[in-house]
Order: sequence, then structure tokens, then C-alpha cells
Amino acid sequence: MSLDVTLTAVRPTKVFTWNITHNLNVMAMAADLYMPIWRPEELDITLAEELIKPLTEGLKRLESTPGYFRTFNPANGWGTYENLVEFVQRYLKACKEDPDAIIEVSR
Repeated sequence: MSLDVTLTAVRPTKVFTWNITHNLNVMAMAADLYMPIWRPEELDITLAEELIKPLTEGLKRLESTPGYFRTFNPANGWGTYENLVEFVQRYLKACKEDPDAIIEVSR
């Protein structure tokens, strides 16, 4: 006979952290990405899995007409089309890898 004892702690673990300039919010609006990225709680989006569809669709829009979206590059040089595309790609990948992750945004 024996006794097995296990202690298991479940603690929040950050699985994705990234920062993006607010200067790209107009470009994000043009791609229908502003609300899902900047204000997901206003869309009742709380889990990463709920972002997969809007991020996928917005990324397709961004990549389909880069010339158009580059017209939204901020005049002050802080933020570019490429920055937003990379952000969305990485955010989407993280959402797919951890669909049960809870979304937190700080503006």
C-alpha cells in the first residue's frame, strides 16, 4: 500500500503580450479591426477564440490592398502598415494556440 500526494496549482500565465501604437487606430478602423483589437469588451469578446474570425478577416483585408492601407501610415512616422500586419499576424497566431486565453487590453 502507498499514498500518493500531488499539489497542483493553476495560476494565470500570460501567453501573449504585445504593444501597438494608437497611431495605427485609423488604419485598423479601415480594416474593421479597431473594435476587436482596441475594444473587444464592447463586442462582448472575452476569449481568444472569439477573436480568431475578426482577426482573420481583418488580416485578409489588410493583405489584399496594402497600397490602400499604407495611405493610413501616420505622418509622424510612429507606426506603419507593416507594424499593424505583424501585430495582427502574431495576435491571431496566439489566439489559435491558446483559444481559451482571457483577453485583457489596456488603453
